[in-house]
Amino acid sequence: MIEVSQVTVRYGALTAVSDVSFTVPPGFVLAVSGPSGAGKTSLLWAIAGAVPVAKGQVEIDGLVIANRPAAAKHGVVLIPQGNGLARVLTARENLSIPLLAENKPGPDVDRRIQQALEGVGLADSGGHLVEELSGGEQQRVAVARGIAQQGRVILADESTSELDSSNRERVLDLLHEEARRGAAVVIATHDPNVAERADGHVLMDEGHLSWLRRL
Repeated sequence: MIEVSQVTVRYGALTAVSDVSFTVPPGFVLAVSGPSGAGKTSLLWAIAGAVPVAKGQVEIDGLVIANRPAAAKHGVVLIPQGNGLARVLTARENLSIPLLAENKPGPDVDRRIQQALEGVGLADSGGHLVEELSGGEQQRVAVARGIAQQGRVILADESTSELDSSNRERVLDLLHEEARRGAAVVIATHDPNVAERADGHVLMDEGHLSWLRRL
């Protein structure tokens, strides 16, 4: 359960998110759309504890999220715009880092990595360095890394922006599977097709949020 209560995010004199409130229950997918600079990324990063909240609070399953380590500890997975991958590591190594940080047993890590790479259609690319992959393939590796973590909350920031229609549908199917598993999923997107498939749809504009289709 994601509960965002009157959240405001500021960068100096700039207000990126202004007094935003909403709830996303487990099992639902919420799409956040809006123009560039509207506050979509800042909202997702605030939920992930990656940027400070000037006002209000974020709760995950009733626990207040104050910073990124606390969010990660409580199962918040952020798939960032720009993928956030280590280019000098292989795809498989990038997936393994957050799983090894959870102290998972080796066989479980290997299984989850392989399943996630298969899910995004890159089962044969695990040994490739990130810098050897195309932009779309890198984006799918970033999605696989997020899926492999099996979080309670999945925050996907423009995770289909560089994909063709086939791979876009593949990634959307995976994110909806995460919701069916019981995760609360939030997708920031410019793509109306992505927003249409979500259970609910909100619009961000100059930091303000309005509902287009309620959950």
